[in-house]
Amino acid sequence: MVILEKEVIVEVPHRISGFFEIVDEIYGMKIKDPEKIGSRGAGFNLSAVGRTKIQVEELDELNKSELNIYINNEKINQKAETTYYIYNNIRNFIKNSVRINIFHNFDLPVGCGYGASGSGALGTIFGLNHLLNLNLSNIEKGRIAHIAEVVNRTGLGTVCGLLRGGLCILKEPGYPCVSERLEVPDNYIIVCASFGMIHTKSVLTDPVLNLKIKKAGRKALEKLIQKRNIRTFIKASIEFVKETEILDILNLYEIKELINSLNKLKVLGSSMNQLGRAVYVICKKESVSKVLEIFNSYKPEVKVYNLSINNNGIRILKG
Repeated sequence: MVILEKEVIVEVPHRISGFFEIVDEIYGMKIKDPEKIGSRGAGFNLSAVGRTKIQVEELDELNKSELNIYINNEKINQKAETTYYIYNNIRNFIKNSVRINIFHNFDLPVGCGYGASGSGALGTIFGLNHLLNLNLSNIEKGRIAHIAEVVNRTGLGTVCGLLRGGLCILKEPGYPCVSERLEVPDNYIIVCASFGMIHTKSVLTDPVLNLKIKKAGRKALEKLIQKRNIRTFIKASIEFVKETEILDILNLYEIKELINSLNKLKVLGSSMNQLGRAVYVICKKESVSKVLEIFNSYKPEVKVYNLSINNNGIRILKG
């Protein structure tokens, strides 16, 4: 192992999933290979990003290697399960004693359906590969990030969506990704806000919601495949939320009321982030002020974000 640089920053977009179908079984049998587990569905990358800064320092041979992980400046270490998993995956490549500090900082709140875990996973593997000269291919880096999400139940298809960019359809589950990007007019704005966290793991392991998501996600994808555009995407996403009954099952009545209020406006559509106690609206610039009025009347726990769809990919910045 040769350390070429001591610090790197990797920018990876946030992402909102509109709907998804959990794919963890084949013919009623659980899939054991995490590489083959994933989701079908659709979502879009955002102009807001997650930034992963990694610092590497060589230590004296007498010292053991050390890993420190921070999320939004709070030291987390092994509680950052996905990042820690990725480090363990590549630690055999590290022959020297080193101290590695990984800092994840996100523009949008964590655990609220903005793909922070997938963003951080890709930021980690791309950054470690760059600093430690691991010579992993882009396909291999994506595979490691995807498996880390699946194993730790922090995501199913976010990594594939982030790698494709823009608004995209995930046609098949697992890795390598099978996806298609859809064209989106430049004049659409994404306005979103969050009322708090939903633990993805708790939803993915709930048997009732799991089955409803599989059925509704499959139906939504069939609709979007028939007519591939942003209008069909938002309609399918709204129907997915209704058919899963996720808002009622999780007692998210305030979210339900907010979405209904927003959909009365002259907007393309509003729905719930998958998965988070968060709401997004796709609209044109002239509707933003009315959208913001309604959001602000509900006094979300965090500020409202005025964003756009991001067609750019992962950016590696030198420290």
